[in-house]
Amino acid sequence: MPEFLETANGRRIAFHKTQGQGPCVVFLGGFKSDMTGTKALFLQDWAEAHGRAFLRFDYSGHGESSGSFEDGCIGDWAADAMAVIAAKTTGKVILVGSSMGGWISLLVARAMPERIAGLVGIAAAPDFTEDDMWAGFSDDQRADMLGRGRVELPSDYSDEPYVITRRLIEDGRKQLVLRTPLNLPFPVRFLQGTADDDVNMSVALRLLDHAEGDDIRLTLVKGADHRFSSPENLRLIRHAIHSVSMAAKG
Repeated sequence: MPEFLETANGRRIAFHKTQGQGPCVVFLGGFKSDMTGTKALFLQDWAEAHGRAFLRFDYSGHGESSGSFEDGCIGDWAADAMAVIAAKTTGKVILVGSSMGGWISLLVARAMPERIAGLVGIAAAPDFTEDDMWAGFSDDQRADMLGRGRVELPSDYSDEPYVITRRLIEDGRKQLVLRTPLNLPFPVRFLQGTADDDVNMSVALRLLDHAEGDDIRLTLVKGADHRFSSPENLRLIRHAIHSVSMAAKG
């Protein structure tokens, strides 16, 4: 059963903390996903087996946290992440962000760099509300967004469509990380599959080119899809966390 954190914004955030040695590894999930996914549970098992501190949580409107998904936005979910990290970890942390969680992790790192020992991005999707959603909308969809305040997009992962709100798009424009300097002064490992239909390889290459730091590496994995959850992919995530941990110590 999860524990819950009441944030200053009045949201009730579900989380699970595994006690152990630091830096604490913090998993940040994707858009409309939750903390019970394959990668999050794999990392918890790994942390328990190796005595590592580990934290997973649900953004508001996701999983067992309070709120409606349709009421949320990138800024809210980044605030949730920072609130849980501030309240439930001490010292430095290693952020592991999957898809949207990759964007959220960059926002967290930008806001509280003194707390970050390293970062692992898995099919990171920075600025996707603008560069993927808004840029990909038809004229009719843009009219719906501006008139009705929402559009519905089919999902490859659920029978229910994704409801994309005007608030999500407009708030996303306030959270962009690829238009202004992005300093990552700690070890960073980005993992990207070449068969990812949701986040194109060009996004990973753009992020690698844009980010500033002395130890930033991108690994392209031929044939890996967006889920990045095969046994081989999970081992790569574990290896990336180990690499960041060793580099942070050095």
